[in-house]
Amino acid sequence: MASKRGKQTVRDMFLSMLVITAVAGVVYIFIPHDDKADPVKAVDYRVELATARRAAPYPVVAPDGLAKGWKPTSVSYQGQDGSGWHLGFLDPDRKYVAVEQSTSPARKYVPEVSRDARDTGRTREVAGKAWQVWEGSKYDALVLHADGVTTVVTGSAPADRLAEMATALTAEPSAATQAP
Repeated sequence: MASKRGKQTVRDMFLSMLVITAVAGVVYIFIPHDDKADPVKAVDYRVELATARRAAPYPVVAPDGLAKGWKPTSVSYQGQDGSGWHLGFLDPDRKYVAVEQSTSPARKYVPEVSRDARDTGRTREVAGKAWQVWEGSKYDALVLHADGVTTVVTGSAPADRLAEMATALTAEPSAATQAP
């Protein structure tokens, strides 16, 4: 009896798998899906920006006037442990660029947000300010220290895109970045 029962169990399991596969195939064929849709969705960061600007102990920056094609993809503000502000973008070439700010000690904070980039000892003039140039195997970064806050523009994008983002940063709310 035991062997007949074992054969039925295997046969039943095989038939169940066939039914599940058939149902999944029908669902896939008849449910519309767009293979060309962009899987990265843009985020509206205006509310988080307004909140961070009220709560942070430093002037929180965000881009104003970026060229068309930049897509905001992530935003966060952590009020404790250095009051960290993060705003992530894809540039028009789909490379990642992030704006990071914190009151945490720069020697620890910058390598953390730039994925272990290192200070090259060089500076780059961007929008009238001398930004430190950091380079790494994954991300490069532009770093600015001012009034107890470190601002980092980092990512996989080329140096000119990082500079484009750094140029667009402002701590002043504009009509485009104010909450509705």
